Amino acid sequence: MASNGLCPSIKNILLLDSEGKRVAVRYYSDDWPTNNSKLAFEKFVFGKTAKANARAEADITLLENNIIIYKFVQDLHFFVTGGDDENELILASVLQGFFDAVALLLRNNVDKREALENLDLILLCLDEIVDGGLILETNGPLIAEKVTSHSLDADAPLSEQTLTQAWATAREHLTRTLLK
Repeated sequence: MASNGLCPSIKNILLLDSEGKRVAVRYYSDDWPTNNSKLAFEKFVFGKTAKANARAEADITLLENNIIIYKFVQDLHFFVTGGDDENELILASVLQGFFDAVALLLRNNVDKREALENLDLILLCLDEIVDGGLILETNGPLIAEKVTSHSLDADAPLSEQTLTQAWATAREHLTRTLLK
């Protein structure tokens, strides 16, 4: 998925644990067509970056013609991947927005256990940041606000709800009409 210089695109966003295992991932590119190739890429990226000191601020590397921006917090490793022609600052803003939103949603208790307990919020967070590789939002507090409003607002229009919420709303409306 090339950006053609017009609109920056993301190839994937990875959230791995301290052993390189998946916590939450989203791929937006066909560069890794199979699950095995995705797992191999995650292992490769983790292996190349594990010894880096990216705890204070994000770091950058170029691996296999991909720019990878990454940051480590406690036992979680955050990665954003773009093509080698992408703007590093834009990729870094996506990473920072993702991290900020996760930190807000997990009440600054950013670790693997909390992330797994709130995996639904993290996956919604990824959906709010990028859609089909195109960047939608990079403001962490705004992303967190959208995610929490999705999980709280059942009367929102169907276009603003997650699929599970939409099904629950439809089931509720159907139940009301059948009971009348």
